[in-house]
Amino acid sequence: MTRLLLIEDDDALARALRALLTRAGHDVVRAADGREGMRLLFAERPDLMIVDTSLPALSGWEVLERTRDLTDLPVLLLPPPGKVRDRVRGLRAGADDCLSKPFADDELLARVEALLRRAGTAHWSGEPAGEGLRLVPDRRSVVWQGAEVRLSPLEYRLLQVLVRNRERVVTTEQLLTRVWDDPQGVGRDRVKFAVLRVRRKLRRAAGPQPPPPVESVRGMGYRYRPPEGTDSGNGRGEGPGPTP
Repeated sequence: MTRLLLIEDDDALARALRALLTRAGHDVVRAADGREGMRLLFAERPDLMIVDTSLPALSGWEVLERTRDLTDLPVLLLPPPGKVRDRVRGLRAGADDCLSKPFADDELLARVEALLRRAGTAHWSGEPAGEGLRLVPDRRSVVWQGAEVRLSPLEYRLLQVLVRNRERVVTTEQLLTRVWDDPQGVGRDRVKFAVLRVRRKLRRAAGPQPPPPVESVRGMGYRYRPPEGTDSGNGRGEGPGPTP
């Protein structure tokens, strides 16, 4: 059973969402403000977090920022209705999806299910993402074969998406959707060059052996493959390619 952290200060809405998500088979932990939400994030280590942006004590924006310093678990942000700039702000700040209030129950469930299908196993600051590689979310860097590699925000997000889907091919179109803010305005070559930059930085930091764990799959996309000997099983990350 997947565990969801719901951070919502409206008691009536929180009860309704908890009942909806519980009926769908999820274990739901609720926090009524941002500070309690951060405490439960540490204590429960949920599979996914749903966060209202308008929270007391610590705003949803602050919760999102602090969460991204700790972990790459999927975050569904609930901004106010009708404000496109809030949705754009949320996506640029690291939310995986945004759903403005009010919303239909079925749409919320569909978005939660899609995020969980795509997510793979969440990584937490300081935890390894496979043999020789460790994500460092608070510095937007990685440690590869013992050497820290500083990445741009885009490069870090690209590697993060590939690591989440370890051993699975992520298509160029899926990377454009998840990594770039405006996938319709970005050429496919931008993905290729970003992957080349990441591979080059890893190679410069640790030498040619073992080769960087990001590989291209001709005609399909890219894949994160840990060095031989790493256990690639990861629960939700197993199975067919990620859902667009």
